[in-house]
Amino acid sequence: MLSACTTVAPSQQAGGAASNALPPAPARTRSPRIGLALGGGAARGFAHIGVIKALEAQGIRADLIAGTSAGSVVGSLYATGMSGLELNRLALNLDPASLSDWALPFRARGLLKGVALQAFVEKAVGGRPIEQMRRPLGIVATDLANGEPILFQRGNTGQAVRASCSVPSIFEPVRIGGRDYVDGGLVSPVPAAFAHKMGADFVIAVDISTRPDTQTTASSFDVLMQTFTIMGQTIKAYELDKYANVVIRPNLPAMGGSDFEQRNLAILAGEEAVARMLPTLRAKLAAA
Repeated sequence: MLSACTTVAPSQQAGGAASNALPPAPARTRSPRIGLALGGGAARGFAHIGVIKALEAQGIRADLIAGTSAGSVVGSLYATGMSGLELNRLALNLDPASLSDWALPFRARGLLKGVALQAFVEKAVGGRPIEQMRRPLGIVATDLANGEPILFQRGNTGQAVRASCSVPSIFEPVRIGGRDYVDGGLVSPVPAAFAHKMGADFVIAVDISTRPDTQTTASSFDVLMQTFTIMGQTIKAYELDKYANVVIRPNLPAMGGSDFEQRNLAILAGEEAVARMLPTLRAKLAAA
């Protein structure tokens, strides 16, 4: 930084006049490395698929992906090399009931075990561990013992996704390496900082959360998600302001976190959100 402030000596031109013109700026040698930060929001996570579809239609593809909770599910599938259209097809054919595996009440630390979700992800990614994805992938979870975030970049993809999605009291905590992990949204609702940490020069963050004053609270799950939204507001605002170059916010005011029936509307909302932000995104990418 100090060297950039040193004075450039003027060069002598014909006739003895001095020129104070600075040398031309060096040409950019490569495009910015784009990181996609996909946030949490349960069923609202289908909007991530619409965002990916719309970005691909514009020739914009992520070089790396960081995902929290629902964002880790979509992110892990995208990291295998699936296109947005393939993700769309998989989402519309998904049976939500197949992801439910009720825990035994007398011993459970959550209503659902999460093993079914883990099995779904492992099958969808073809058994690939995180480190063997076509695109670098980071999955964010929370250490239940100390509240610290962890970024999984190696190991069993389905297990890491299960940990990232383990909403406390809904899913049982996931034990990995002798430690218990829960939902990554507690510490990083939209993991822009982790996309930056993974080496992104330009971070596109996708925020699928709702404002607290628009969130429905018709069920106990909705109340829990509302609590998450309230708790995560300050963390999210700081992280997005500091690390995100562009924030895409699909408009889904009426969709609750447990409303899987509106998945197609969520996908469309993701596409529309990209269309709204496209001029800004193009301009910032050109300047990056």
